[in-house]
Amino acid sequence: MIPMTNDQQRLVATSSDSDFTLTIEDALALYAEAEIPRTPRSIQRYCAKEHLSSRRIETEFGEKYLITRASVEKHIAYIKEVTPATSRDVPRPVATTVAAEIKDDMPRQKPTTPADLSRHVATTLPEDSRYVGALERENEFLRDQVVVKDTQIREMTERARETNVLIGGLQKMLSPLLGRPREHRDDAIGEYPPNTQ
Repeated sequence: MIPMTNDQQRLVATSSDSDFTLTIEDALALYAEAEIPRTPRSIQRYCAKEHLSSRRIETEFGEKYLITRASVEKHIAYIKEVTPATSRDVPRPVATTVAAEIKDDMPRQKPTTPADLSRHVATTLPEDSRYVGALERENEFLRDQVVVKDTQIREMTERARETNVLIGGLQKMLSPLLGRPREHRDDAIGEYPPNTQ
């Protein structure tokens, strides 16, 4: 036998494969017997988070968990320990009996307005009137901005039109000084004598 030193790790005792006998359905039955029913998805989550000691195995229809009975019993005991006693042990009062008692004791109220009259519209603003006022001011500001922008766009369009007219007039004035337009000169390159300088 090899003596164990402080540097060597101890082997942790693990459950044998024969301990993993419960299916999710079996575990559900144990939780139901303990009066803390769970869903299959909850059991799968417990297995995935290692609240239950389980093994995931491959079957021809997909994967499934096999769980140890001891881990389910331990988890049930833990849940019962941390759950307040009043949550499951004391039944809730039934609301229908209270409602029936109130119904018998209280006379029915008469409607405040006759059925054929419409209700009046409230004349005062709700307490949120400061928000309504702020929104109205914001809308007014935005409307004014739209008017300003439309005016600026109209003026810029007019300036662009005037600029185009001025440039067109300038081209007409300069074209006799510069000779024929360039596209006409390119066609008639052979007519001019070559530059001798």
